[in-house]
Amino acid sequence: MMDKKVKVRDADETKRRLLQAAKAEFAKNGLGGARVDEISDRAQANKRMLYHYFGSKDDLFQTVLEQAYLDIRNAEQRLQLDSLEPRQALETLVRFTWTYYIKNPEFITLVNSENLHRARHLKKSEAIKVVSRRFVNMVAKILERGEESGVFRPGVDPVQLNITIAAIGYYYLTNRFTGSIVFERDLMDPAALEQRLQFNIETIIRLVCRPEHF
Repeated sequence: MMDKKVKVRDADETKRRLLQAAKAEFAKNGLGGARVDEISDRAQANKRMLYHYFGSKDDLFQTVLEQAYLDIRNAEQRLQLDSLEPRQALETLVRFTWTYYIKNPEFITLVNSENLHRARHLKKSEAIKVVSRRFVNMVAKILERGEESGVFRPGVDPVQLNITIAAIGYYYLTNRFTGSIVFERDLMDPAALEQRLQFNIETIIRLVCRPEHF
């Protein structure tokens, strides 16, 4: 019995290391450029075990991608936005999204890689569909509460709002190198990052709130 428990723990630890190594490799090189040998070496695991646990490089990428989406969606749920006033909830979400992107740059690069492959892995993921619907519904409830209180203007589409919140942070960070040259400022300087965050919050608030509540 003890041998069985040890084997289960060893298997779980090996899978954890493989997923961690795969996340780093896919984030760095994308699905096309990632090498299974490199993932196995990083994880200090036999390549045969990688195929045993995950099936193929594509299946491994889908698992990593799913986990990346689940991580951010679960983190959003832990914000408990339903307990906050609508405007505060929205500001908290904008701040969280920006901070999450900065602290988890691999999320952005994994999404970029999946877009190059026309989302063929996400199309197969029921888990992503479930958590994404839950997230949209959470934002929809914030908008509904804000509209009922007279703070938010009516008719804001929660999907469009989600896209905009993501986009104003995503574009800035994915174009930080070219942007720093084009606009002749260090976009990743701490002061510049804070300035951008405040701009993002103001943009979303002006988009959603009635004029008298700016």
